[in-house]
Amino acid sequence: MTALKTQRLNGRTARPIDLTEMGFGGAPLGNLYRKVSEEDAQAALQAAYDNGIRYFDTAPQYGLGRSEMRFATAIKRFGRENIQLSTKIGRLLLDCEPHEVTPEAFVDVPQKRIVFDYSYDGVMRSYEASRQRLEAANADILLVHDVCAFSQGSQEASDARVRELFDLGGYKALTELKEAGDVAAIGAGVNEWQVCQKLLGLADFDCFLLAGRYTLLEQDALESFLPVCEQRDVGIILGGPYNSGILATGAVPGAKYNYADAPPEILERVRKIEDVCRSHSVPLIAAALQFVLGHPSVKTVIPGAVNAAEVEANIALLKTDIPAALWSDLRSAGLIRPDAPLPSETSHVA
Repeated sequence: MTALKTQRLNGRTARPIDLTEMGFGGAPLGNLYRKVSEEDAQAALQAAYDNGIRYFDTAPQYGLGRSEMRFATAIKRFGRENIQLSTKIGRLLLDCEPHEVTPEAFVDVPQKRIVFDYSYDGVMRSYEASRQRLEAANADILLVHDVCAFSQGSQEASDARVRELFDLGGYKALTELKEAGDVAAIGAGVNEWQVCQKLLGLADFDCFLLAGRYTLLEQDALESFLPVCEQRDVGIILGGPYNSGILATGAVPGAKYNYADAPPEILERVRKIEDVCRSHSVPLIAAALQFVLGHPSVKTVIPGAVNAAEVEANIALLKTDIPAALWSDLRSAGLIRPDAPLPSETSHVA
């Protein structure tokens, strides 16, 4: 078994949460874009555990509960006490007629429809339903899901969801669950750092699952958000390290950037980054995965996987030796910000 390094989420939670530097993101196992067989799903989860991954993240949205239910099967094998687990609140899954199902980007889903609800009752109902699907007494981390403009459709809608979280008691419910020991940490899982910064201005949070907004292509979060996280001891769980595709595939025709075809300026920037990586005989995807771990607030990165082979590939990328000169060359060429913390030159495996 590969023993991955761990980092503590922060130094403030009553019960310490140690996360392996690579976690397992559960969205693909909800049949994101395509159906994943039960056999492949369980093999992926088992390969993650066998390779030392001990942090697993899921959400009700992922396959309208399918991801959580698949996690339940694996957790019985692993032992709940042997892993760190996170899930999310904000979407209630309600029984419905076939024509009312809201699969979003997931396929072959249960007959459910999503209702957004960030109220006190909504948080409590969502968490209880997740515990039932996970067949677990608790989660370690509970995250407010998708209150960002990207997910809600506009800044006005995002602002309304944030107000709902506080005005209708959703945040109160989170703090009660934490104070009672039902969860160890609370945070938010979103696609924009700006809403994370807004939330930190309103209340105390332990962590954020930030998808795609601190990557080899994007480091604007260094302007203000990540320094605040350092000052307040807020841990970052980093999702979307490949900006939804292009940092994994490279600047190929049809490459995806933030779930759409990459625009010309992004394609050109990625080509330049690829050239530097190629000059050091390092795959672009390995550089993208390891770069994010260079920031002290980033405690874990959670690339997706739909089978055991993809898990093994992710582990291999984490173990890839990357010379310090690659990072300095990217910095000298203006391809990463001069203030971006660089990954350690030491190995990523203990």
